[in-house]
Amino acid sequence: MRIQVKTPEQIELMRVAGRLVGETLALVAAAVKPGVTTKELDRLAEDNIRGGGGIPSFIGVPGPITPFPATLCTSVNEEIVHCIPSDERVLQEGDIVSIDCGAIVDGWHGDAAVTVPVGEVAPDVAELLKVTEESLWRGLAACKAGGNLGDIGHAVASYVQAQGRYGIVEGYGGHGIGTEMHMEPFIPNVGRRGGGMKLGPGMVFAIEPMVNLGEAGTHELEDGWTVVTVDGRPSAHFEHTVAITPEGPQVLTALEGWRERIAQLL
Repeated sequence: MRIQVKTPEQIELMRVAGRLVGETLALVAAAVKPGVTTKELDRLAEDNIRGGGGIPSFIGVPGPITPFPATLCTSVNEEIVHCIPSDERVLQEGDIVSIDCGAIVDGWHGDAAVTVPVGEVAPDVAELLKVTEESLWRGLAACKAGGNLGDIGHAVASYVQAQGRYGIVEGYGGHGIGTEMHMEPFIPNVGRRGGGMKLGPGMVFAIEPMVNLGEAGTHELEDGWTVVTVDGRPSAHFEHTVAITPEGPQVLTALEGWRERIAQLL
């Protein structure tokens, strides 16, 4: 396995791409409301990324049937990841929508995701979002020099499992990122503490837990992209790009407050 190791200067360049992704997600999340289509969200994201000097990472990514045609993945309710935005998909009160976004600036990628409630959602769905987002921060805090790859999945899964009966998606997960969006290693959302390769400064990962309100199983639809829960129950997805540095994890796609949040978990 060959891991791309970045210099501090290259990590700063990745921070530029990461900040553009974070700003785009904040803009799109604020636009989520009943009656909005997922394609409207996609247009908003593309305009913001291009206006900020970036290129959408996802457009043209090869797929089993067709290349990905959009700036965002907008996965609603039981859709876990990779759903293509559509003018026909109108968000309804009580839905949740996972918004996954990537951008390239000067050849470097940023990648992040957030799941947003559409108006008021059921209490168990609201709790699913809280648990999944917190599990992401547990995984980010485990991205420490001298640690092991398995520490990340262990941190995610042990937190989720302690909160109740949730399904942790295992077939999809995090990944290395840098001059390409998807690089080695694959980072599962389950793991054994102390297992796997050693983590070192200059490694940059996208950490992305996906947690289901029901069973952990997944099913891919005929479009070759959309992944859904096997039982039709909702799923949440949160993601950040994080650099491992001698000073600790640096969350490249977060806009503010990330240092304090990481410090609380170290």
